[in-house]
Amino acid sequence: MQPDAQNATAGPKGPLEWGQINFLHTTDTHGWLEGHIKEQNYGADWGDYVSFTKHMKKKAQDLGVDMLMVDTGDLHDGAGLTDATTPNGNISNAIFENIDYDLLTIGNHELYVTEIAYQTFSNFSKVYGDRYLTSNVQIINPATGQFEYIGSKYRYFTTEQGLRIMAFGVLFDFTGNSNVSKVIKAASLVQEQWFLQAVNYTEPVDLFVVIGHNPVRTNVTSSTFGTLFNTIRKIRPDVPIQAFGGHTHIRDFVVYDNKATGLESGRYCETLGWLAVSGIKSSTCTASKNPKGVPNPTRSAIAPPSTGTGNASVPISTTPSNLRYARRYLDWNRQTFSYHAEGSQPYTSFDTLKGLAVTSEITSARARLNLTDLYGCAPRTYCQVCKPFLEEGNIFKLLQIALSTVVVNDTRKDIPRIIIINTGSVRFDLAKGPFTLDDSYIVSPFTDAFQFIPNVPYAQASKVLDILNAGASEKRKRDLATADFNFSPVLADRDICIDPPLTHDYDGLKKRSKAGGRLIRRQSTTPSPGYTTTDDFGTDGDDTVHSTIPAFPQPENLQANGSFPADGTAPESVDVVMLDFIARDVTDALNQPDVGGDYKDNDVVYYLDKSFTTNSYLPAYARIAWQGNVPNCPVGAGIGSS
Repeated sequence: MQPDAQNATAGPKGPLEWGQINFLHTTDTHGWLEGHIKEQNYGADWGDYVSFTKHMKKKAQDLGVDMLMVDTGDLHDGAGLTDATTPNGNISNAIFENIDYDLLTIGNHELYVTEIAYQTFSNFSKVYGDRYLTSNVQIINPATGQFEYIGSKYRYFTTEQGLRIMAFGVLFDFTGNSNVSKVIKAASLVQEQWFLQAVNYTEPVDLFVVIGHNPVRTNVTSSTFGTLFNTIRKIRPDVPIQAFGGHTHIRDFVVYDNKATGLESGRYCETLGWLAVSGIKSSTCTASKNPKGVPNPTRSAIAPPSTGTGNASVPISTTPSNLRYARRYLDWNRQTFSYHAEGSQPYTSFDTLKGLAVTSEITSARARLNLTDLYGCAPRTYCQVCKPFLEEGNIFKLLQIALSTVVVNDTRKDIPRIIIINTGSVRFDLAKGPFTLDDSYIVSPFTDAFQFIPNVPYAQASKVLDILNAGASEKRKRDLATADFNFSPVLADRDICIDPPLTHDYDGLKKRSKAGGRLIRRQSTTPSPGYTTTDDFGTDGDDTVHSTIPAFPQPENLQANGSFPADGTAPESVDVVMLDFIARDVTDALNQPDVGGDYKDNDVVYYLDKSFTTNSYLPAYARIAWQGNVPNCPVGAGIGSS
């Protein structure tokens, strides 16, 4: 753990089940390798994970079973450790590489920016060799000018215990990549000769492992796992298929048929996924299907009714199955890791030399990048969705005040202004305690600047917010529409981030996985707020029992007012200030017939220097308003606590 982090007060509900083959799964880490400094449930860092994986590997060996480690992409964009460097990920990638993953794949955040795409191709993929799978992602090799795969197309290998595995790594049909890379659509991929030959491999295949930065639930619009499953199942009707997905930032487990399931393991180093499988038929595997001295998997892969997991047109295996499964979602903290690592031999202490070295490197990197520089003390916790919009404790109430206070052009400070931002420019909650440079990246890593149209009649300007929030704007969102998971095209090389909607805000997903924080508890019998997950196996997948965190809908855009008449009357005209990311949407709203504007692109100019961005205004506000208790900021009870 980092020196300023906290350990959890609530531990796991019981030991993990161990099977013939077992998996540890991470996804959508987005640079959170330091852990969540102000949240106990997720306070472990990457060094703790390094130590944990060593113990778990030893435990698997002692039990005579296999354990594989899988990651399904999105290493960039989300916390200071990745975002504060040039290029993004320059330090965090090297820290990430301390885990000896067996299978990895690429995420969309590795492809937005050309420099990061080449960093992934030239450096990161070479560290992992044929274990880094990019079955449908290519890049122009600068040495040849030709497209080639960033990683390997597939990996056929035999585990320590003799299981023969064919693995693929498939990104969803992403279109926002820079123009040096190419994402082959799944429908085309499954028709390629090499793919069909790999599925119908000349050597025996005991298990297909399909990993992807790709939602595992096939009724999610952007998921292409159904296409992959369909093709494999037609050719190999009875070989087990195990999928590992990501991208939607939730905990989820789906059943495709009686020999195929999929696991998705959250986001931001909050969740570590565990899957145990027994009953795989193999003439070469020596692993015990029910290792002694530990719980074993007991559940058959039976999809519950009306989950929407599958598709009626997808072929399924109809022959009997002896496969048994167990899945668990582990909270990312040392108490969880230590509890499950105990029993590995020899186990004298949790920390390993390598794990401690990685923790030390993270501490040093945070110092070098000035991530612990203190702007002020956040007086309470502000969350995106656990409070109603603009209620105290809702982050947009805070941002409304901050925008009014610090987004001011001194030459026009006495002219009334409205300031409009898209709520998708906010990426995460803000916990009570020290507000640092790192927190500024965590809350909003984006670099959108402030533009304006001067002297707009208030009768027109006052209608803009409602129009934006009622309409379907494509440019205003980093987060997707809550209706589906499709992506909008983006400009090549623009350092922006398109992501799934807030999990809590999407009805189809919030029933499955609700993210949360922590609670300092007097009695261990009181669940702390956190993840409460429902998946195809039910409601018992969370390793630590939590109380559910409320989730309230939030609009797509927020308005703040500044320098309005003190007597409460409406001004005649205002400066309409907006992020450059949504400037076109604002002018379109003003130009609607019932509004009456006639504004052109050249009417929009910068209100402040371009260097003052969405990543700047909250630190500026903290320097003014949050100086109480500095430098000894009290840390609060975390996200979702009362």
